Amino acid sequence: MPVPDFQSFLKPVLDIAADGQEHSVREAREKVALALHLTPEDLAGMLPSGVQTKYDNRVYWAIVYLVQAKALSRPRRGSFQITDRGKSLLQKGHERIDIAILKQYPEFLEFHTGNKADRAEPASVSTGSTEATPEEVLQQAYQGIRNQLVAEVLSKVRSCSPKFLENLVVDLMLAMGYGGSRPDAGSSIGQSGDEGVDGIIKEDRLGLDLIYLQAKRWEGTVGRPEIHRFVGALTGKRAKKGVFITSGRFSDDAVSYANGIEPKVILIDGWALANLMIDLNIGVTTSATFEVKRIDTDYYSDEL
Repeated sequence: MPVPDFQSFLKPVLDIAADGQEHSVREAREKVALALHLTPEDLAGMLPSGVQTKYDNRVYWAIVYLVQAKALSRPRRGSFQITDRGKSLLQKGHERIDIAILKQYPEFLEFHTGNKADRAEPASVSTGSTEATPEEVLQQAYQGIRNQLVAEVLSKVRSCSPKFLENLVVDLMLAMGYGGSRPDAGSSIGQSGDEGVDGIIKEDRLGLDLIYLQAKRWEGTVGRPEIHRFVGALTGKRAKKGVFITSGRFSDDAVSYANGIEPKVILIDGWALANLMIDLNIGVTTSATFEVKRIDTDYYSDEL
C-alpha cells in the first residue's frame, strides 16, 4: 500500500508514547510501520529531492505537529515523550487524530497559521489538490516549513539566558542597520537597567538620534502595564523612539495602547522576532534553495 498522508501518522505516534516513557524517533519509525502494515517497498519510496524517504519524512512531521500541539515534549534530541495534554487527547478515544483536532490548542494554531493577520484557514497543501495551482501549493508548503522553523527558533530563544537575548538584540539591530559599530551597540545594551530601559542604541552611525530598548525573555503575555512603564521611562528621558522586544506575546490591550501614543513605540513579539531572525539570517542557515521559473515570451518573438 502507498505511504499514507502524514496526518495518518499522528495517532500511531501518540499511541507509541502512551506508556509515558521516553521514545526515540528511530523506534517510532519501526513501530509506526508495523501499525500501518507497510512493506519494505513502501518504506523505500523517496521524496522528489532524493535525500529522504517519504515515510521517514512523514514520521518526522507527525512528531513535529504533536510537539507543537504540546501533546508531546522533547526531553532531548532525537526523542519524544507524551505530556499530560497528550494523555488527555488519547483518553478522548479518537480513532484518528488530524490537524482539525490539533487546532483546538492555541499553541498549535499559532504554529500552523502564523501571525494573526495570516490566521485565515490555509488551503490544503496536498499535491493532488484541484483547488490550487502548482505554484500556490509550493508557496503553501514553503510557509509550512517556515512556520516550523519559526517555532523552533522561538523555542531556542526562550530556552536561552537573558544575556543571550541581549546579544541577540544587538545582532538584530545591527542587521537592520542600527547601532553604528558592533562595539558601540554591544556596550549600549544591558547596561542601563533603570526605569524600565534595558539599553540605548544609535539610530545611525553618527548617533543623530537614539532608540531606547527593552528586552524581556518571557513565554507568557506582556500586558499594558509593562508597556506603560516603558513609555514612562521614555518620557522621562525625552526620548522619541523605543523598541520593546519579548520572546513572549503582547496582549491586545498592550498593542492598542502602543499604537496610539507618543513617543513612538515598536512592539516585537516572539513570533515577529523569530521571523526577523530568519529574514536576516541570524541563528539560521540555508538548507536548500529552489528557483521557480516562467516562460520568457520575449525570447520567442521574431521581432528584432
